Amino acid sequence: MPLDHYVSQVHLRNFYSPVLQNRMHAVRKSDLKAFTPRAEDVCRIENGSTNAYLQPARVVEDFLLSVEPRYNAAIATLRDREPDSAAVHTVAGFAAYVSTCAPAAIRIGTAPLQSVLQTTAEMLDRQGLIPPAPEALGNKTITQLLNDGTIHFDVDGKYPQALGISGILYRLSVFGNSAWEILHNEDADNPFLTSDFPVAIEARGNSNIVNRIVPLAPDLAVRILPDVTRARTKPDLTFSGFRYRRLRLARADVRALNRLIVQCAEEMVFHRDAHAWIPGFVSKNRHYRIECVTSRVPHGTGIMNVATQRVVATGDAA
Repeated sequence: MPLDHYVSQVHLRNFYSPVLQNRMHAVRKSDLKAFTPRAEDVCRIENGSTNAYLQPARVVEDFLLSVEPRYNAAIATLRDREPDSAAVHTVAGFAAYVSTCAPAAIRIGTAPLQSVLQTTAEMLDRQGLIPPAPEALGNKTITQLLNDGTIHFDVDGKYPQALGISGILYRLSVFGNSAWEILHNEDADNPFLTSDFPVAIEARGNSNIVNRIVPLAPDLAVRILPDVTRARTKPDLTFSGFRYRRLRLARADVRALNRLIVQCAEEMVFHRDAHAWIPGFVSKNRHYRIECVTSRVPHGTGIMNVATQRVVATGDAA
């Protein structure tokens, strides 16, 4: 079985330590264990790119052919030249792939489907279309059984992944036709970190929209401010809507972005240099992750589910 990397090795190699040569530093959020892996040893799953709901089952690998071989050239362009469509495609494609196929993306994408199933069951129950449970379950309605946790819906994680892969060109188009901030970090003692989910989210004011923070190398990252009006339009892979500005970040700004990168990591944080501040920084921010928060809004005779991604504290941090 192929071992598929859900974070491209070429991305991780940009965080290799010059001291360790072909390795990088890593910290596991769950137990703070530090180790020094190679890019090929982490962020991989057997048949991770294989999805039986799609034909061909490994169609996403064709998409990656337009992204991974161009990664280093793309970040070289973003550092000091006018971004061209190839660079935009590569970086937006990297973000689209990770936010579709990483384990964190699959977990996050499962929650809205579970909410839709529960809402549908409750509406059918309200119409008397689902009989009560047998006596062994107290003759309860399905709504009661769902609410008290006796039953729940399991969603095959490959299904939200299939939905994401089917729409990956739309996600690429939204990311690539949005406003970008190219973020330069000139503080060698305070480099960007990365993770096993290097598309951190950042709340945009009081809206349900989130920006994407994508670390590309220790000295370079992008903030993508998605143009949600592009979501339901035909993909534009010429990126006619792309616009950007460059920002040279102060130390406090880098630290704020690194905080999001650690909090949004699913399990592993990677870094180039063995700075003394990093273990404590990871420890302070490890009890967070991205969750999909679903609100149910009455709409006519039904219910509308509104899903929003948020960085939330886990039980250990609450």
